[in-house]
Amino acid sequence: MRPFTDIRPKPMLEIHGKPFLEYNLEQLKQQGFERVVMLLGYLPEVVQDYFGDGTRWGLKIEYSATDVEDNTGKRLKSAAHLLEESFLLLYCDNYWPMRMEAIWKRYVESGARALLTIYANKDNYTKDSLKVDEGGFVSVFDKQRKTPDLKGVEISYGIFTKDLVTSLPDGNISFEETLYPQLAKQGELAAFVTEHRYYSVGSVARLPLTEVFFARRPAILLDRDGVLNRKAPKAQYVRTWDEFQWLPKVKDALRMLKEHGYRVIVVSNQAGVARGAMTEMDLHEIHRRMVREAVKAGGRIDSIYYCPHNWEEGCECRKPRPGMLFQAQRDFSLDLSRTPFVGDDERDAQAAEAAGCPSVLISEQTSLLDVVNELVGRNKS
Repeated sequence: MRPFTDIRPKPMLEIHGKPFLEYNLEQLKQQGFERVVMLLGYLPEVVQDYFGDGTRWGLKIEYSATDVEDNTGKRLKSAAHLLEESFLLLYCDNYWPMRMEAIWKRYVESGARALLTIYANKDNYTKDSLKVDEGGFVSVFDKQRKTPDLKGVEISYGIFTKDLVTSLPDGNISFEETLYPQLAKQGELAAFVTEHRYYSVGSVARLPLTEVFFARRPAILLDRDGVLNRKAPKAQYVRTWDEFQWLPKVKDALRMLKEHGYRVIVVSNQAGVARGAMTEMDLHEIHRRMVREAVKAGGRIDSIYYCPHNWEEGCECRKPRPGMLFQAQRDFSLDLSRTPFVGDDERDAQAAEAAGCPSVLISEQTSLLDVVNELVGRNKS
């Protein structure tokens, strides 16, 4: 990472005017944490001088600075007296929109001694380093990545108990390579698997995506049928443009979203393709004309994701599964925890929950324009 790190450690690299580490601290505060212990090695005074005791962020920050060559195992053992009986361990050069309530629930229900947050890595974003079994436990951890058929990578956001640290052998040991394979072999390492991409200052190559992610340009995810246009009767489909009818004031909502800088992304189940009610060419024509009319009305639709599969096909994209939402996340570097999904039925809400999105369901009493007015007003305040 040189020359970026000549005068500061990686987590202090500035992203949009503030250190990368600050984003993690802000997230910890938002998730209800009150106390943070920072394990420092390289240029510890840079971190200490900037963050101080943490008062500015509503946190209590304590520090444990050891030799720059120390591995995480030795750093943790040196700081054992500062740890709670259970604690969350983060890598300071990674950021992932944390879902602490869901992580903790998974940890408690698993009954395991520890938990790792795992990026599923279906897009080959990084190199795989582990396996997760069907029960949701890490069965193999191989930091050297020599084991065949690895799938997934741990991104920290791990929960551990203090006794796991105090029982570590002395010496400058790797926490991951010493503890994780042992816990995996014992069936004591639970996995919280996510498809939401994480962002990093761990390499120069990752910095452009990290910059885009933290620009936090606002975005909204919209279902199509029942949100933008009138829904066809049950078991029927909007097959042609002649059958497409905009719902009242939807174009006004799209115009308002554009005026306030929102990216608009449509996410729609379209099983009518698989069932033979229409072709994908028919669907593309509907969408082409829908986008054109939105632009003509002063709005914009940035992208459309659709699932053409039948109900029984078991695909990952059909809502209530969150596959399309995660695809949009990766394509647009979205923070789904800050990106609302507006739908009109329970499957939309379930997909949003699975992806970690806030969700809103419109109804006869609540139109898309109502939702957009509230959203824009909230972001102004």
